[in-house]
Amino acid sequence: MFALVESGSIIKMLRGNKGITIDGIQHPRAIYTLWTEAERNALGIYTVEYDDSNKKDEQWYINTNQSYAFADNKVTASYGSATAKKHADTLFTAQDETDGLGTEGEINTRGLKYNLIQTVKAQAANELAKTDWYITRKSEKNTAIPSAITTHRDAVRSKQAAMETAITNASDTPALETLYTHTKQEDGSVTRPLGEIPTLE
Repeated sequence: MFALVESGSIIKMLRGNKGITIDGIQHPRAIYTLWTEAERNALGIYTVEYDDSNKKDEQWYINTNQSYAFADNKVTASYGSATAKKHADTLFTAQDETDGLGTEGEINTRGLKYNLIQTVKAQAANELAKTDWYITRKSEKNTAIPSAITTHRDAVRSKQAAMETAITNASDTPALETLYTHTKQEDGSVTRPLGEIPTLE
């Protein structure tokens, strides 16, 4: 990405995929690849430098749009301060109802914790589904369920409950991030504090 600067102000963003006319002179798109930065700068064209220092993981935060600025003879694209996603559900307000957007008190958007917990529920359900046929067979044919299967299904439900509790009890966004951060252990394994839904060996 490039920017066209005149009198110290950015007047146009350029993708570098087509030529450009400056002061009545048509320049081919090759100026973006074959010219040096200094040569482009002489025409007022600057390569955009990206500053991602304020950009945060979009799983947990809402980033601002990038803003562009020209200073010290360079164009920089940067983000503003990111906002942590809301943990709790957002409800429609009385004003929302007045505006016809929804009914006051009903859920407008689901919170981060709800969505994370739904993912855990789905993972547990998928794992249990692998052995549901034992339950069906027991119901239809009264065939005993192997103890290893019963133990595994109990472990899945127990771990699901523990994971949901950990998510619910996380005090803030950094605490949630920590739950999901994988680290390498002394034995070489990679784990996260939240753990995983156990799978059948």
